[in-house]
Amino acid sequence: MDSVASISSRNLFDAVQRVERMSFTQRERLADEVHAKQPNLFYSVLVLQRYGATLVQIEVVLNILLVFHEAMKSSGSTWPVVSEEVQERCLTRVSARVRFIEGLSPQLQAKTIADTVGDHPEQPLLAYVLGKFKESGLLGIKTEPEKMLMLAALNLVECIAETAPRRSQ
Repeated sequence: MDSVASISSRNLFDAVQRVERMSFTQRERLADEVHAKQPNLFYSVLVLQRYGATLVQIEVVLNILLVFHEAMKSSGSTWPVVSEEVQERCLTRVSARVRFIEGLSPQLQAKTIADTVGDHPEQPLLAYVLGKFKESGLLGIKTEPEKMLMLAALNLVECIAETAPRRSQ
């Protein structure tokens, strides 16, 4: 039996709607909840300021984390706390993929990215990150802070995928 995404497209869509409709106070409470339940993921977003990312840029990644947390909560599964070891292992994997892709021709880059997305266990999450980065003008990665933002967001997906309770199809 094949495994399927732990967070379905529908579940992600519903989480996006819930978070987008939240007031500032509700988002603040949700951020406090993320801090309590997934502190390492939360800190991996906050630390982006040290790499030169602006608060507006960090907000993009923070909102992604809030949506992912909502989707995780409503998925019917329970996630363990993502440890620093898991984050490091996942970041090593993500960084290796990025380094590999950087050396390819534009045509091979596009094919490799499409294959990576197609093979990823959490396709809806990965597609959401790429869509939000495109929407925010951050997909073209022109600066070191933008690179760090992308690595952090991709690592959120990777960490969730690695720790996700799997369901059989």
